[in-house]
Amino acid sequence: MPAAGRDPVAIILAQEADRLPELLPLRHGRMAASSFAFYRGAPAVMAFDLSATPRSDIVVQASGDAHLSNFGLFASPERTLVFDSNDFDETLPGPWEWDVKRLAVSVLIAARANGFSSAESRTAVMTTIRGYREQMARFSTMRLLDIWYARTTAEDIDAALIEGARAFAGFNTKAARASVNALFTKARSKDQLKAGGSLTATVDGQWRIVDDPPVVTHVETPGGPAALQQTFADYRATLAENRRELVERYRFVDFALKVVGVGSVGTRCFVVLLEGRDEADPLLLQAKEATASVLDPYVESSHHSNHGERVVVGQRLMQATPDIFLGWTRGPGGRDYYFRQLWDMKGSVDVAILRPPGLGFYGALCAQSLARAHARSGDSVAITAYLGTSDTFDGAVADFSEAYADQNDRDYAAFRKAIADGTIATAEG
Repeated sequence: MPAAGRDPVAIILAQEADRLPELLPLRHGRMAASSFAFYRGAPAVMAFDLSATPRSDIVVQASGDAHLSNFGLFASPERTLVFDSNDFDETLPGPWEWDVKRLAVSVLIAARANGFSSAESRTAVMTTIRGYREQMARFSTMRLLDIWYARTTAEDIDAALIEGARAFAGFNTKAARASVNALFTKARSKDQLKAGGSLTATVDGQWRIVDDPPVVTHVETPGGPAALQQTFADYRATLAENRRELVERYRFVDFALKVVGVGSVGTRCFVVLLEGRDEADPLLLQAKEATASVLDPYVESSHHSNHGERVVVGQRLMQATPDIFLGWTRGPGGRDYYFRQLWDMKGSVDVAILRPPGLGFYGALCAQSLARAHARSGDSVAITAYLGTSDTFDGAVADFSEAYADQNDRDYAAFRKAIADGTIATAEG
């Protein structure tokens, strides 16, 4: 458990030292919304705590921030709707069990926030960890190439929901399938055309990204247009030749700062608007600042000289169907960035509305995706041998989750007190 004398507020403030100060109150406001939101925004605190715990020394490409809300739906390059991890800002080679613990704790915090009983909360966590253990056991018997090609599609999820009626007591399969299929439909409609319609407009005869402060704002670029063009050219150079040819057919139109998420607020994240044949052929990319991983002080540091490259390489290792536009660059001022599509059939589950059977099902789905990511980069046989075939490991992680969720509540209270005392500024948005 956490080392004596640790200060969660100080850890958070230290992580924010190089972020945009004008956006930090917005970040704090989002983190203050709930204990789960706080947990999302404080991976550095848990990394500090996990570093003091025993470890298996079986290394994988770790997420570093594998909570429930960092999984979701998106389109594969083949235009199939898939489910997988979708945030890799903190990725580094590290202990596989750190990711498992972070996911498990997020399930328990969500369960408590949703009003589950202690027994229901523990069952959701145990179901999640069992999903990881059993999926890793399956991977341990598969050929490496079959592991690499494995993925979770919308059809796989629908089939699993039918099976859920037998696996989860009280699971309303019909209602669950209707809800999930509505999510699939919504995700499929969230494409580049919809992004263009939502974020852009014609202003004084010119196509531009629309300001919506403080979430979307235009900013000046150090070095002016020439520096911006060089930054974009450096990004294109990191793409495979066929994809570089595709991007070069688009014309640069506009860019703006766009606040995203909870943990990322304060980092420099931009929307980049590109035009193909005409305004009906948009491409919106996100250029997201990449800084040192929260795992960096506790594991072997990245051998990549650019943190954007670190994120892209980690994503390509962990994710079954990575974005074709993934690339990296060093921007004006020497800051590292990675590029990806802004919207591409993106869909996410609102964990706040999940009931006990649904949260267990969703936690297991996330855990199975995490197991695939770890099996792609690590030794699935060694991890399976460590996990065993009984639920002993599941129970141990459930015990840890209960203790750490209590610790997160205390950290959240300390954070709220710092806001009340004026130590930390906050704003809504």
